[in-house]
Amino acid sequence: MFNQTTHNILVALADGQFCSGEQLGEQNNISRAAISKHIQALQKLGLDIYSVTGKGYKLSQPIVLLNQHKIHEFLQRDNVNIEVKTVVESTNDVIKQALVSNTISATNSGTTIFSEAQTAGRGRRGKQWVSPLGASLYFSTHWRFEQGISATMGLSLVVGIAIVEALTQLGVDNLGLKWPNDIYYQGRKLGGILVELEGQGSDSCDIIIGAGINVLLPPSVTKNIDQPFADINDTGLLVDRNQLAGTILRHLITLLQEFEQTGFANFVDRWHKHDCFLGHPVQLHMGQRIIEGVASGVDAQGGIVLAQDNQTHSYFGGEISLRKLTS
Repeated sequence: MFNQTTHNILVALADGQFCSGEQLGEQNNISRAAISKHIQALQKLGLDIYSVTGKGYKLSQPIVLLNQHKIHEFLQRDNVNIEVKTVVESTNDVIKQALVSNTISATNSGTTIFSEAQTAGRGRRGKQWVSPLGASLYFSTHWRFEQGISATMGLSLVVGIAIVEALTQLGVDNLGLKWPNDIYYQGRKLGGILVELEGQGSDSCDIIIGAGINVLLPPSVTKNIDQPFADINDTGLLVDRNQLAGTILRHLITLLQEFEQTGFANFVDRWHKHDCFLGHPVQLHMGQRIIEGVASGVDAQGGIVLAQDNQTHSYFGGEISLRKLTS
């Protein structure tokens, strides 16, 4: 259950102050018992809310809710369509449905959906992307490539570069990129990218670029994460999520426009600058096949290059998993 009343309660609690059930009930013209059900709905979405008899409900820590106008201020572009949702299944799916129903223009690249929470967020190879409310940045951007699918080789790598360069501009150091779609901080996963093809004509294709960046993950979520992770809070960066959203989107659109003109070849050196697996022994898992070698960067098409027996080989494919070998 998530509706306008639930959203109103979220807004009332966002500043981290106590709100009594009676006060919330009067504001929304419902009973205190009904307020309790809305609080439970917010808790199911990952918010850490506690109650104290005589005081009411309170978030364990305040959150800055996303705001379309504030994101636009930091984006510094007037011609980009932005929409902020509170809860969606997946921001990629929102873009996908809008393209199918023609509610966004397929020819106007840059339309972006942000959401406070996702109930069915996903990463590469169908993995679940845990998306608690207000704890991270979840967004998807549509981009039309008039040159067709062949012009998108290396796209996910360019998206990673854009995110790292945006965070670096904001003051975060020790960032890295893992081929083909992960952002790392001090060797721990900070974010991920999911690029999907939605429609392909004879000469063009529509691409949906999804990303999730951990900002301040609650303990209720982190206890279930099965790999080393980091969030923006770990980096020491104190930033409004709207500034984070606008800055990342500004860098992304700038690099996508450059990528349209040049392809990936001009980004190879920028990728290598942040490649945290470069020079390390690695394994590529390709279905039942495992290939070992030394990670030697990427080629002009965005394929990962492995040094094997004094030779180098490039590998492509959405089903490849890269893992660092430990001694």
